[in-house]
Amino acid sequence: MLNKKAVSLFITAGLVMGILSGCASSSDSANSSGESEGKTVIKIATQSPLSGGSATLGEAIKLGAQLALEDQKEEFAKKGFELQLVPYDDQGDPKKGVANAQLIASDKEILGVVGHLNSGVAIPSSETYEKYNIVMVSPANTATEITDRGLKVTNRIVARDDFQGPAGAEYAVETLKAKKIFVIQDKTAYGTGLADAFKAAAEELGAEIVGYEGITVGEKDFNGVLNQVASKKPDLIYFGGMYSEGGLILKQAVDKGINVPFMGGDALDSSAFVDIAGETVTNAFITSVAGDTTKTEEGKKFADDYKKKFNKNIESYSAYAYDSMGVVLKGLSDAIEKNDGKLPTREQVRDAVRAIQDYKGVVTQVSFDEKGDNKYGKIFIYKFNEASYPATMEGEVSK
Repeated sequence: MLNKKAVSLFITAGLVMGILSGCASSSDSANSSGESEGKTVIKIATQSPLSGGSATLGEAIKLGAQLALEDQKEEFAKKGFELQLVPYDDQGDPKKGVANAQLIASDKEILGVVGHLNSGVAIPSSETYEKYNIVMVSPANTATEITDRGLKVTNRIVARDDFQGPAGAEYAVETLKAKKIFVIQDKTAYGTGLADAFKAAAEELGAEIVGYEGITVGEKDFNGVLNQVASKKPDLIYFGGMYSEGGLILKQAVDKGINVPFMGGDALDSSAFVDIAGETVTNAFITSVAGDTTKTEEGKKFADDYKKKFNKNIESYSAYAYDSMGVVLKGLSDAIEKNDGKLPTREQVRDAVRAIQDYKGVVTQVSFDEKGDNKYGKIFIYKFNEASYPATMEGEVSK
């Protein structure tokens, strides 16, 4: 049994611990209310696949956005605000993206989102953003449905698939002289939309679509569809889908003796596509909504800063994520100014972002139209002359 002195010490200790615990709770409560060293916390989220088959490009989006936010932290601190990045892993999965969007909505300190990579994830997730007035600026989404629904929150700084698909078709038919084309798509909103836009434009230009087949994301063995390709003897294969499947299809096609040009969209614009396809990548052409970041001095500086910060080379969407975050922060800054220096509402930030005109980013100029599409979006044509990334730019197409 404890003696009386021990009991007294135990009670005293308990009271001290209770007081300390109360102090800690008060401190936690102050932090959670948005105060950090006297500054009001503003969070910007990213949503992109940080795991799974699309993680290379998904991480590039997160890192590019992070660099932009860190570059502007001091400027916002002078206004009394502390910027914080909140990265979410959507895993390239629509259900996960929506679940994350609901978490984002519940955090009142989050005033904007940079994302997504996959249009099929962005479309349902943005329905939640719309409900809670959280502005989204995408560095990568190309599906027409992103902005055609008329949502107030959805914006993108890149071109659309109804521009990208025809640009690829024109290059395939008029430059590569493709007359018989076999189209493969991955059944996602992005892959199907891009393949359909390419197909319609190629047919209008006089090409024959000798096959149109769908594959499933995550597949590894494409022997079945490639047997169909071989039987049709096309002079070009077009693929609407991600680099993880595209690299395997290209490699397996060449292994089967199908040595014809292989073309796809911006989702193949990744170092991982080269890693998967290996030497067979020299058969590949891609259209991309991302330009060559290193063509300008500003772009070269960004690439150097990115490498120094993260010890990684840039990917296609690294700088576009940087510019997307820049657009979000420009809208946020405008909303703060319009609100007499006070914390703006989500609605105010949403409207300020949509109103942006002639924003000068690292790789693109941004002016949003009434739907949230960028008037300056371009398509770039690339050819892999060797098994290394990035590919060589063959040309660009403006609206």
